[in-house]
Amino acid sequence: MQLIASTRSGDPAVIRLNPLDNVLIARQALVEGQHLDAEAITVRQAVPSGHKVATERVEQGQPLRRYGQIIGFASQVIEAGEHVHVHNVEMGDFARDYAFGVDARPTPASEAQFQGIVRADGRVATRNYIGILTSVNCSATVARAVADHFRRDIHPEALAAYPNIDGVVALTHGAGCAVDPGGEALGLLRRTLGGYAIHPNFAAVLIIGLGCETNQIESLLQTQQLQTSDQLRAFTIQGIGGTSKTIAAGIEQVKALLAEANRVKREPVSARHLVVGLQCGGSDGYSGITANPALGNAVDRLVAAGGTAILSETPEIYGAEHLLTRRAVSREVGEKLIARIHWWEDYCQRMNAALNNNPSAGNKAGGLTTILEKSLGAVAKAGSSNLVDVYQYAEAVRAKGLVFMDTPGYDPVSATGQVAGGANLIAFTTGRGSAYGCAPAPSIKLATNNRVFEHQLEDMDVNCGGIADGSTSIEERGAYIFEQMLRIASGERSKSEQHGYGQNEFVPWQIGAVT
Repeated sequence: MQLIASTRSGDPAVIRLNPLDNVLIARQALVEGQHLDAEAITVRQAVPSGHKVATERVEQGQPLRRYGQIIGFASQVIEAGEHVHVHNVEMGDFARDYAFGVDARPTPASEAQFQGIVRADGRVATRNYIGILTSVNCSATVARAVADHFRRDIHPEALAAYPNIDGVVALTHGAGCAVDPGGEALGLLRRTLGGYAIHPNFAAVLIIGLGCETNQIESLLQTQQLQTSDQLRAFTIQGIGGTSKTIAAGIEQVKALLAEANRVKREPVSARHLVVGLQCGGSDGYSGITANPALGNAVDRLVAAGGTAILSETPEIYGAEHLLTRRAVSREVGEKLIARIHWWEDYCQRMNAALNNNPSAGNKAGGLTTILEKSLGAVAKAGSSNLVDVYQYAEAVRAKGLVFMDTPGYDPVSATGQVAGGANLIAFTTGRGSAYGCAPAPSIKLATNNRVFEHQLEDMDVNCGGIADGSTSIEERGAYIFEQMLRIASGERSKSEQHGYGQNEFVPWQIGAVT
């Protein structure tokens, strides 16, 4: 996508993204009666910043285009200069040409490095945590109590002698029992927990259970082909004999792990070891113009350096999936993506829901109107690289390059799946100011506009707002974001890490019946 601003009169008020578009994006709030010289239209009513204004009369039922793509259909006649938003736009069916692989191109090669932690088996970490996982919600309180004993903000002395340990974190959840023992829901939870248990950002992991739950630890380990060891320990409350005894035992086990976990050092490693999960949350009308394409530019740089980027949030590529299938390296890969789209269509029908239940209220307040519009901006995070594979939720990502993982659009659930799949860094764009972090993988927050960056400076790592006003470019921001990825992967702490985000944001996808 190329930014095409209204420049004939030098008016900075609006942005035209494509010659085919019949809407413009307001760079600033537009007022009734304001004349846009470059488009020869007069604004008919107030249009908030980031929202859309029609460039021509659009008849009822006719498509509205942004990025040169359909974002919805007029639910009533829309006159030139009118505010285009949820009050006069609706969803509709239209054909999409999947054109599998027609835009796939050779990937250029480059080199980049970061200071990583190389584990004994060759895996590379960006952080060095000790993790506490739970097999079931019933052991969550115990797990949290063990981790709290080592919190630096509560007990600074607990890890004072271990500066190379980033922390002890308890990642708890609300599932693990009252589900079909052979069903999809339990299998998905086990796959998620299994991915975290072997994540390179954990020096060691404890798994704590209750003892009588459906998700038996022995079965969890067996299905995920895991075995207990000094670095992977497991026990239950019922097995040890009660809450306080289990907390004490857990604390002692963590203490026994600290010295070895602290014996790490960072060393130069290739960026091919970097696996970045791509997220956008609290999106606005600028997301697809500024932060998302800038992140996409950084993704292209990462892929060229041999690294991996995981695009996700299947409901938020709905209506834009044809832009990805065109870049698939094979028809098989493209069809795997379409199969996930069809799964979601069926899932929503069964649940009496609609894929257009997104955008959220905040997204709409920021200028987004339909899921089609949001999706077209969301796929910009994927840059222009080839789509090399498609994975189900929390599957281990083996491929190098741009891949897709099927996840919900809800950010904590989506990112949890990405980290379970091996993401050791998260890049998260936001136009409304999402507050988010993701232990054990650090999260970089990218603001889509100047207002959010300045107003929520304590949460934002990168400002992409200058792309909209022309003070910077997608190329410049993309280069900066890629360098920021390398710095954060090398140990520099992101804003969300400084605030202590991460433990509460572990949210495995719960699917299926609870009985």
